[in-house]
Amino acid sequence: MLWLILSTVGFAFMAILAIIVRLKAAKKPASVKKIIIPPIAMSTGALMFVFPVFRIEWMQVWEALVVGIICSIFLIKTSKFEVKGSDIFLVPSKAFPIILLSLLAFRLVVKLIIGSYISLGETSGMFFILAFGMIGTWRICMLYQYLQLRKTMAS
Repeated sequence: MLWLILSTVGFAFMAILAIIVRLKAAKKPASVKKIIIPPIAMSTGALMFVFPVFRIEWMQVWEALVVGIICSIFLIKTSKFEVKGSDIFLVPSKAFPIILLSLLAFRLVVKLIIGSYISLGETSGMFFILAFGMIGTWRICMLYQYLQLRKTMAS
């Protein structure tokens, strides 16, 4: 039970940190590097699957990935770019903190439900894949939007 509480508090802290980082990042021009580094850095977390306690079945992988992709739709819909001078900026959406906190609440409820059926390690593995699916999909869409906007600026 202690691990469940600690992991939930850690997860909430990371979500709040993500909101703060995103709002600060909106003050600087976007770049390909700034868009792709977060999922690449996050991918190192997949090393958790080296340890058997975190391993999950392929069906659980697909379930977590699909839920992550569905959750990413909310982030994709609130991520827009605008041109200011010769730079491209990510426009901070007023709905972003609300959406991120709503996704946090959703994930916490699902985590509590799933955590009562499978081990903490398996739950951690599933939620890593869910988060990676959500952030990866969102960032791929952001990269596509950014590159399209940059292409129209060049022509």
